[in-house]
Amino acid sequence: MTSSFTAIRQRVLAVLGAVSMYRLVFFALTALALIALVLSVFGVIVSPTPLELVVSFVVLAVVISAVDAGAQRILHLPWRVESSLVTALILLFVMRPGVEPASILGLALAGALASLSKYVIAWRGRHILNPAAFGAAVVTIVGSFGAFEWLGTSASWWVGNGALAIPVAVFGLVLLWRTEKVRVVLVFLLIAVGTAVVRQAVQAEQFGIDFDLASAIGFAVLQSPYLFLGVFMVSEPLTSPPRRWQQFSVAALVGVLAGWPILVGGLFTLGQERALLIGNLLAVAFALRGSVRLTLHKREFITPTAQELTFRAKGKLKFVPGQYLELDVPHRHPDARGTRREFSIVSAPADLPTLRIAYKSGDQKHPSSYKRALASAEPGATLAVTGTWGDFVLPHSDVPVLMVAAGIGVTPFVSQLRQMQADGVQRDVVLVYVAAEAAELAFRAELEATGVPVVIFTRDAPADLPAHWTWAQGVRLDAEGLERVVPDISTRHTFISGPPRLLADLAPALKKARTLTTDAFAGY
Repeated sequence: MTSSFTAIRQRVLAVLGAVSMYRLVFFALTALALIALVLSVFGVIVSPTPLELVVSFVVLAVVISAVDAGAQRILHLPWRVESSLVTALILLFVMRPGVEPASILGLALAGALASLSKYVIAWRGRHILNPAAFGAAVVTIVGSFGAFEWLGTSASWWVGNGALAIPVAVFGLVLLWRTEKVRVVLVFLLIAVGTAVVRQAVQAEQFGIDFDLASAIGFAVLQSPYLFLGVFMVSEPLTSPPRRWQQFSVAALVGVLAGWPILVGGLFTLGQERALLIGNLLAVAFALRGSVRLTLHKREFITPTAQELTFRAKGKLKFVPGQYLELDVPHRHPDARGTRREFSIVSAPADLPTLRIAYKSGDQKHPSSYKRALASAEPGATLAVTGTWGDFVLPHSDVPVLMVAAGIGVTPFVSQLRQMQADGVQRDVVLVYVAAEAAELAFRAELEATGVPVVIFTRDAPADLPAHWTWAQGVRLDAEGLERVVPDISTRHTFISGPPRLLADLAPALKKARTLTTDAFAGY
């Protein structure tokens, strides 16, 4: 069952990986807004009205785009129109839409504050607070004071409507599958819904009214903004801590605060967007990973179709072997994939400040705009990385490990094995390395130096293999072949890294493994 689910997940990732996250979120929110507009036209959603929806979005989009464009021009940053529109669309669902001058003014203020927070409330390029949540929270809190009632709007979270629950869930599953945040948001939803149900039960007892558990659960799931909050805001990468357990902790905190809003000073509650902001602060406490500048030192082909880039890191950079970074390469006229990509780190922490990444480059007729821009970067060029993420890390126990690498997917394993070598750590590790042909085997010298047994699956025979390396005689990797070369697979923690489609084909072969951890990438 686990291997079948993994295969399906990797095939979906292969399709979704063709679109940048900014654009994927934009498409999802746009589709959701159009659905809401249609439902409003036909009276399924009574409030807001179609006119209120259209006017509110135009106001938010214009204000946020203008502030973003101005700030990015001053800071010499590329303008990402998707980022501006995503913020506008989220605020459209969070704030109370309106067409009155006071409502328009309040929406404009919320949008301006949200946009400014990206640059003012930031640490070395990293958002500290979710921009949309910040703009909504400030306007709502300020509006709760009598002197500021003229703002005319506040956070209403009208998206918590039963008619929109299914669209939010469907689009949410697509996004969370792409970001591998399904479990994180599920933790948030379970805790938020559970807390809300308990709150309803307590209130029913206090006021002496009947309490129906099924109705309470249905209300918390379908008539609350928890789905939207989790999918589009709790899961946001730039305000998330790097490790999965930290993300679970943030999700749990936000779930409790959103499920049981705490009244502050008799004026406003710590619920919804304010709960998210508190979670953002916890994420900052976990990891102030910030932006690090990388200066390109050299590039070289390590196989006929793969390049390695060597950088010098300027700034404090921390990572665990097996993690990845997001590299920003601004360029004119980016395609649908955008200007940011994720790369597994080849070098070990012990190699810092030298840092290396690798990627396939020479086998595509129509490379992405990002890959073309990266290929044109000359030594001395400075690029930015916002931090490190991922849980594709080796267990602390001494349980035997099986590493299965497909092509350039060997990169995180090189980092792990190099660090083990630097630390003088000995453990039972077997590497199965799959490539189209022997010439595509990268990092042979470094892998050989670690002394780890390596089984090669290529069509042709590699030349001059070390004594602890074995060629699988041209056999295609499948379940039978894997069990033959690794007969004790059931005792091993198995890690597999490579393109999603290939991972989907290989995952069933690993069903007998003790555990299975995957690290798929969609290409560039």
